[in-house]
Amino acid sequence: MPSSRWLRRGPLALVAVLALLLSACGDGDAADDGPLTVYSGRNQELVGWVFEDFTAATGIEVQVRYGDTAELAATILEEGDASPADLYFAQDAGALGALEAAGRLTTLPDDVLDLVDPNLRAPSGVWTGVTGRVRVLAYNTDVLSAEEIPGSVFDLTDARWRGRVGWAPTNGSFQAFVTAMRITEGEDTTRRWLEDMLANDPVVFSNNTGALEGVARGEADLALVNHYYLYRFLAEDPELNVANAYLPGDIGGLVNIAGVGILATSDRQEAAEELVRFLLDEPVQSFFAQETDALEFPLVRGIDSPELPSLESLDPPQVDLSRLEDLQGTLELLTEVGAFE
Repeated sequence: MPSSRWLRRGPLALVAVLALLLSACGDGDAADDGPLTVYSGRNQELVGWVFEDFTAATGIEVQVRYGDTAELAATILEEGDASPADLYFAQDAGALGALEAAGRLTTLPDDVLDLVDPNLRAPSGVWTGVTGRVRVLAYNTDVLSAEEIPGSVFDLTDARWRGRVGWAPTNGSFQAFVTAMRITEGEDTTRRWLEDMLANDPVVFSNNTGALEGVARGEADLALVNHYYLYRFLAEDPELNVANAYLPGDIGGLVNIAGVGILATSDRQEAAEELVRFLLDEPVQSFFAQETDALEFPLVRGIDSPELPSLESLDPPQVDLSRLEDLQGTLELLTEVGAFE
């Protein structure tokens, strides 16, 4: 991790250490049973410091296996009861849903679950979101005003937007969004939307980064992406000619999460629960919402980001995020309609 990021997070880390030292008083046995094993689909540059600070605060050593979120979930399923993983830190809810469906996760304590809105954790209580990301329409401010942006992704099939909308069908976040549309709107409506979008000649990009760059270059007037890509670009160029348009109440404004679950086979349940509490503690939540280049939405009630709207104001669609695990059905649908051609 770059030294500037370490310096920038120093005060937050100190507060987190002090807070955890206080909360860990009287709970000293948690550090005495060997290292806690975490499988993390979030990369080391972004979250490595969290585990180091947690160890400094509690004395609980953490061993982390980093990798692709879906591949790590598949590994846990393949390892079965012999998996060494105690806690799984996923980039998206779909992977957590896959482990939930296989019965691999255990129920989290009520005091942990109560910190996060019920719509952003498993109804069963076996996983919880840690931070959120919102689907938006990123638009070129040289071409469009905020007032001209449609209020729903279903309006993008209008002839007015022919050849002007960018998307990235091979991107995982786009596929999660399509999965959510299938859940909330049904298969037929989703198929029709995809077919109408394809008939409207969308501009195809390989990923969200390319889509946002394409909007800035004028290759598309707007694009379906996640909110945080804009902030990565603004960190390099504050005058970038792109802005985010949120879609309150629309499936196009899907909130997905990065989240955690504790393996049912873990023999370090207490230590794993301490790590979940650490991730949901105010200093860590505030860091992700304020200090990173790609701002994420804090999910703990009462914690806000000065640069992001509140999730409540966005009126996100009500989706059982556990059901986002049906990626295969979405891939089959995208293939059938020709979105990958």
